[in-house]
Amino acid sequence: MPIEEVCDSVSAEDDVKKGPDFPFLLEEREKEKVPWKEVLRRKVGKKCSCSSARAKALVVDSVPIIKWLPKYQFKNWIIGDAMSGLIVGILLVPQSIAYSLLAEQDPIYGLYTSFFASIIYALLGTSRHISVGMFGVLCLLVGQVVDRELTLAGYPSDNNQTAFGNVDNSTGPICDRSCYAIMVAATLTFTAGVYQVLMGLLQVGFVSVYLSDSLLSGFATGASLTILTSQIKYFLGLHLPRAQGWGSLIKTWINLFKNLGHTNICDLITSIVCLLVLIPTKELNDRFKAKLKAPIPFELFVVIAATLASHFGQFEETYGSDVAGNIPTGFMPPQLPNWSLIPNIAIDAFSIALVGFAITVSLSEMFAKKHGYIVDPNQEMYAIGFCNIIPSFFRCFTTSAALTKTLVKESTGCQTQVSGLVTALALLLVMLVIAPAFYSLQKCVLAVIIVVNLRGALRKFGDIPQMWRVNRVDTIIWLVTMGTSALVNTELGLLVGVLVSAFCVLGRTQSAQVRQLGQAGDRELFEDIGSYKGLQSQPGVAVFRYEAPIYYANQALFKKSLYRNVGLDPLKEKARRRKVEKQRNQKQGEDDQKQEMDVSTNVYLLQHNSVHTLVLDCSPVLFLDTAGVNALKEVCKDYKELGINVLLAQCNSSVIASLRRGGYYDPKKETKEIQFHTLSDAISYAQSLKSQNGDCDTVV
Repeated sequence: MPIEEVCDSVSAEDDVKKGPDFPFLLEEREKEKVPWKEVLRRKVGKKCSCSSARAKALVVDSVPIIKWLPKYQFKNWIIGDAMSGLIVGILLVPQSIAYSLLAEQDPIYGLYTSFFASIIYALLGTSRHISVGMFGVLCLLVGQVVDRELTLAGYPSDNNQTAFGNVDNSTGPICDRSCYAIMVAATLTFTAGVYQVLMGLLQVGFVSVYLSDSLLSGFATGASLTILTSQIKYFLGLHLPRAQGWGSLIKTWINLFKNLGHTNICDLITSIVCLLVLIPTKELNDRFKAKLKAPIPFELFVVIAATLASHFGQFEETYGSDVAGNIPTGFMPPQLPNWSLIPNIAIDAFSIALVGFAITVSLSEMFAKKHGYIVDPNQEMYAIGFCNIIPSFFRCFTTSAALTKTLVKESTGCQTQVSGLVTALALLLVMLVIAPAFYSLQKCVLAVIIVVNLRGALRKFGDIPQMWRVNRVDTIIWLVTMGTSALVNTELGLLVGVLVSAFCVLGRTQSAQVRQLGQAGDRELFEDIGSYKGLQSQPGVAVFRYEAPIYYANQALFKKSLYRNVGLDPLKEKARRRKVEKQRNQKQGEDDQKQEMDVSTNVYLLQHNSVHTLVLDCSPVLFLDTAGVNALKEVCKDYKELGINVLLAQCNSSVIASLRRGGYYDPKKETKEIQFHTLSDAISYAQSLKSQNGDCDTVV
């Protein structure tokens, strides 16, 4: 409707109806009712239409590099992209080898994973800055599943890598422990990727909003404690099986204390030296990152030095230290996932898919907002899904965005995902030429690298007091999620965190209270009398506000809070009157009966003779369900029987529609529908009523 027509209709309404008996009205638009079959036909036609323009747009949207690469500003961006890609590639070499240990895999598979993920995300991702590769939490989840399946298949602990399990190898070569481990990890990765692509097809990228920052932070911190615990055995050079089931963290610490006497002194000394080197140097990198053009790759220096020391000191032969072992060059032939494993790992794959997507989307949106561009959550789902599906055929395991490497990438001048392609080239060089040189690298050094990179998550414990002061509910979600992830089960921690977050939201709606409002002078401003001074109440009218939706879970609490604030519970008042009536009937003298009746009536009139109308400010009420509508009907009916009118003001269109559908207006009872768009209109209308016990109009 044009603005002129709107103004004319409002003016005409004002000319016809003026005064407190006729509050200001807005003319509602008539909504076009479209049959659901027509709506479905339009949506299907829109999604399934075929034309050259739509096909081109679909390809461009599905492979974003086609859109941005022709616009690449080579002179302005290539130096930053090349520098950041090279530095991230250098950092990924030791971290890829280290995180392979966490995922129960050989080092070469970590390099494969980082290589393929960097290429695929550069082609399909919409973020210009995030670095996709191995993430500690996901590696932990993969490692737990791999270790469980290895045990079920009959493979012994990882101190006997050449043992064979009860796997049917009739159709192929014999599969040792390492072969079966990567088979499980690749199948798990493939299944997680399929989940992510399906979620993208179903346009469910919005699910990430249900994973709050406090939930993800608590989950990551709890998982970090589990990761830290799992690496202590490498620090000490102990050969201990990974604890399975609930309470694995506690079980692991018990086993560690029981086996302290078997500590390998060489591994322990190496771990301490590496910690004393890496922790201060990483702190220096963090402190002077604004002055440094690029972070100094101390991890790579430590890996090189430790490898040389282990090789020339013959730590493996002399002291029995665990080393990385043979790392082959080149690529192995692709292999299909083991389809028979999918039923066993389907649930684990879903939790991994959800965590990987949530981490990727949250990081991509954070950096997009910082640098002023837009990312598509559903396309991110496709991208991370194919970063898992395609590499799973090349013996890779699960990937997602990684915060540490993304920060390095951003701080070193990254402009586009060309930097990811440069990172892949650096990793390719390592896989083809340099990888075998890390044969003598001790596993305890890799464990130190993993633990040092947990500093950010573990620092969250120091932020708990500040978090508590800022928001106690978020802190409780963080503590519960962290505690469950660490002490009970990692995957369960994510589920418990989601449930606690949901219950906290429900709890907030149930803890909402009815507040009595007062007016600030002559202004159209009404606020809580208990929170502000100098607010004025209206004679004969009490104004209340309920700051939550009214639905099945809180409708009883709404009525209870309203009755308490009004100071009159209609149900109790009617029960009291019935009791008095019963007592009166039991009296024998007519004079006594009359006196008792007068007393019961006067008690009510003396307490409530100043209020004849209740006005409910419904502006914070976002929606009503059937139970909410019934609650309002009961409130109006109960107070009407006591001679008090109930008016609803400032209802939104959704609430008004719910009231109409729920039968709040009943033409058979000659109740009227009058809309109050302001509290002042409702108060003026209430004050125009002639009697405090007059008819109760059903009005909004």
